[in-house]
Amino acid sequence: MNNRVLLIIDVQNEYLDGCLPIVDSSISLPLIHQSIRIANAHQIPVVVVQHVSEVGEIEPSAFVPDSHEVEVEKIVQLLPHNLLIQKHKPSCFHNTPLESFLMDIGCNTVVIAGYMTHMCCDTTAREAFHKGYQVEFLKDATGTVNLTTPLGTIDSRSLHETVLKVQSSMFSKVLSVGEWEKSL
Repeated sequence: MNNRVLLIIDVQNEYLDGCLPIVDSSISLPLIHQSIRIANAHQIPVVVVQHVSEVGEIEPSAFVPDSHEVEVEKIVQLLPHNLLIQKHKPSCFHNTPLESFLMDIGCNTVVIAGYMTHMCCDTTAREAFHKGYQVEFLKDATGTVNLTTPLGTIDSRSLHETVLKVQSSMFSKVLSVGEWEKSL
C-alpha cells in the first residue's frame, strides 16, 4: 500500500497575476484544486508549499515577502491541507520540515502538483526520488512559463513536455489527475 502525500508546490499569485505568468493556468489551476479535493476524499495528506524570496536572490522582484504576489492562491488557501511550509530554494526539501513530516506519517510516495514544472516541481521530484520515495507527477496539474535564458528561448509547452518525458524516464510515474484518481 502506498502512503502518499500530495505536494501543492508554489501555487501563488506571482504565477497567476504577477511577473511570472504560468501559461494556461486557467487549465492547470482547476486541476490543482481537483487534486486537493481527491486527496482529501482519500485521506491523503496535503502539504502546501510557498516560495518566499530571500535577500540576494537572482530575481528579487519576485516572491517578495509580505506582498500580494507571494500569497498562496485563495482557493488553495481555503481547501483543507495538513501543513503549510515556506521554502527559499527550488527543492521543497531544502531547509524545510517536509522530510520530517513525511517520515513521521510513514509516507513512501510523493505526489507532485503545482508550479513551475521545470524548476521547483522537477527539483523536488528528483530529490524525492534520490531520498527513496516513489514519485507521482501530475502532468495536467503542473505548469510553467515561456522561458528565456542566455542560451535561448523555449515555449512553455515544449518545456513542460520535455520535463515530463525526463521525469517519466526514471524519476516519476507521470499521470493525469484522472489517471491518478483511478489508481487510488
